[in-house]
Amino acid sequence: MPLPTPGFHGHIGNTYADSEADNISLPTPPKGAPNILVILLDDVGFGQTSTFGGPANTPTLQKLADEGLRYNRFHTTALCTPSRSALLSGRNHHSVHNGVISEMATGFPGYDALWPKESACVAEILKGHYYSTAAFGKWHNTPDHELSAAGPFDRWPVGKGFDYWYGFQGGESSQWHTPLFEDTAPVEPPHDNPKWHFSEAITDKAIGWIGQQKAAAPEIPFFIYFAPGACHAPHHVHKEWADKYKGKFSHGWDRQREIALENQKKLGLVPENTKLTPRPDSIPSWDSCSADEKRLYERLQEVFAGFLEHIDAQIGRLVDSIEKMGLRDDTMIIYIVGDNGPSAEGSLNGTLNNMKTQLGLKDDVQSMLRHIDEIGGPLHENHYPVGWCWAGSSPFQWMKQVASHFGGTRNGLVISWPKRISDHGGIRSQFHHIIDIAPTILEVAGIPEPGEVNGVLQKPIEGISMAYTFTDKEAKGKRITQYFEMLGNRAIYHEGWVAGCLHGRLPWETAGGASFDKDIWELYNIEEDFSQANDLADKEPKKLREMQDRFMKEAEKYNVLPLDDRFAQRADPSLRPSHLRGKTKFVYPAGTIRIGERSSPNTKNVHHTLAAEVEIPETGAEGVIVCCGGLSGGFTLFIKDDKLHWEHNYYNEIHYRVSSTEKIPPGHHILSAEIKVDKQGKFGTGGNVILRLGEKEIGEGRFEQQIAGFFTANESFDVGCDTCSPVSDIYESPFAFTGEIIKVMVDVSEATFEDLAAQHEIRARLAMAIQ
Repeated sequence: MPLPTPGFHGHIGNTYADSEADNISLPTPPKGAPNILVILLDDVGFGQTSTFGGPANTPTLQKLADEGLRYNRFHTTALCTPSRSALLSGRNHHSVHNGVISEMATGFPGYDALWPKESACVAEILKGHYYSTAAFGKWHNTPDHELSAAGPFDRWPVGKGFDYWYGFQGGESSQWHTPLFEDTAPVEPPHDNPKWHFSEAITDKAIGWIGQQKAAAPEIPFFIYFAPGACHAPHHVHKEWADKYKGKFSHGWDRQREIALENQKKLGLVPENTKLTPRPDSIPSWDSCSADEKRLYERLQEVFAGFLEHIDAQIGRLVDSIEKMGLRDDTMIIYIVGDNGPSAEGSLNGTLNNMKTQLGLKDDVQSMLRHIDEIGGPLHENHYPVGWCWAGSSPFQWMKQVASHFGGTRNGLVISWPKRISDHGGIRSQFHHIIDIAPTILEVAGIPEPGEVNGVLQKPIEGISMAYTFTDKEAKGKRITQYFEMLGNRAIYHEGWVAGCLHGRLPWETAGGASFDKDIWELYNIEEDFSQANDLADKEPKKLREMQDRFMKEAEKYNVLPLDDRFAQRADPSLRPSHLRGKTKFVYPAGTIRIGERSSPNTKNVHHTLAAEVEIPETGAEGVIVCCGGLSGGFTLFIKDDKLHWEHNYYNEIHYRVSSTEKIPPGHHILSAEIKVDKQGKFGTGGNVILRLGEKEIGEGRFEQQIAGFFTANESFDVGCDTCSPVSDIYESPFAFTGEIIKVMVDVSEATFEDLAAQHEIRARLAMAIQ
């Protein structure tokens, strides 16, 4: 690739009269190439959808399973970014330099987050063979330093082979106030439609795109990557969807695991002798919870289940539209039920602000109960407690982040293709991995693996096509060996055996580590022990040693080494590129919007000044001058009722506001807010604020605490308006400034870049919050 330009087959004379023109042919895809729709849910466990025995009703997934195949031994990497790069490249996550989320990248090849051109995205290959390609939803494969308008855009969807993309960057987002992109341009969700929801919006866009594409070129097949934010926290859904599950979880998470396994056996998804793995001592039993805790925890789970059913319904609309267009028979749909196991990052108690919890600032039950009727709505960044996460991985041990056990890596998969798959409702039990999806796509499209893409020699695809399973239920599995590694948790599969070890901190803990020398390995024969319930390490020491040695060979082969369980240190920004390094004074023109928080001045826990040169008309002005963050946290400097206001939104719990004592008159002015913290670098330090009109002090006040880390997952720094959701609770977005802004200045010159950004543990916790 690219495919060679067709040669000229006419005749050229001296003039057109004695010449014969060639026919200009349209590019043609491989004969019989189907339409392909890949769906990837987020943070959904093996035992959470009804199609795989869980409590959340998923009729679309069930319909596709009834028309196609269910896979009960399909695996992911245990974490978001790594699974997505493995899916789209057909290579192991360390091979494509995505051994962990990009926010924790280091300078080692397996972990630098720089997805190389030597491992082309499957969309690039399909596009090169005349597929139309589009992506909708979450994209978490662009390094932080490439997220701004400055690019480069090589690792954005449009740089990875997608003709069109509509979605958000990063690990998570509000589903009500989503920071959207269309291709590489920031776009705003509608501010006048309180019922707008991201899952519904991307479905509408996908349906519209297919209609336009087929109207223009009906013979050209499409490839769509549909990756909603659901069901990653925050769990956002219309109240009526959550209310469908009222009272359905009063039995608690211990019983829910039992129910899921019972259903899985009835469905034939697991062998009859499958055992339910026990609850770890670190997770409380349901019976030990108080009445208030149970009331809160039930609602958090009801909202999650409603969120999951809601996204399945949107996918149903997409599938129905394909059917109505007469395309369903020759459209292969690959529905991957989660990019890892269920998420434990909501802490043991759950939370109404996921960013806050990941800093180690826990929500308490009583304060959350005061907002119980608001959970799932736009005011909160809610996430359920660990107990429900653990229930969602039934019958396996552990959950997301834990690559050593199937609770972190075993996900449901359904493939439906009416034209080619005739074993409707069949179950497939061959052991496969997410790297096997890309070669499957290439095989069914009739496209050979390219040795070169756009002039770059390619690293061989490491996945194995699963197409052989479509027609032969009893076919011997072709995947013989597969390693797993995430944050030091590691495992190896080989010929029916799995050896692995849980390493270091628990997945809901935000700090800590352990010595690799003290790791305790476990050993399972998964041909006889589906759920990893019977550890044979003590009985089979020779086999265990063989498996450990095999892991190290695979680790050397695929860029896994060096093993790295660093946490706080790994978030050191000096380990990654930054356009801000060394800068302490920043100047922005009017209209600068949607600068990612991590690409904007870090004003947290340090002295700083916000200043603006403005022109106030005779009629006065109002609106935002400069802000960073959104509804769940941030700062804003704005004019309202002719007065200047500075505000710090502390997790939408307390709004510290300082207002001028006099009105801002018409004319040309320098307006500023000087923030002096009590102690620079102290986590969440308080401080004092002075507002000025020129040199004159016009207001002063105090804040007792501040958000010490990221304000939000992916809201932005804006000049002249407040995009997406509002930082302040006394205006609505975008609250555009009605005067003229000449420039905005941010000065953090009393602190070095390293002082500002190298609050390592804070950054590490937040990185894990948004994976």
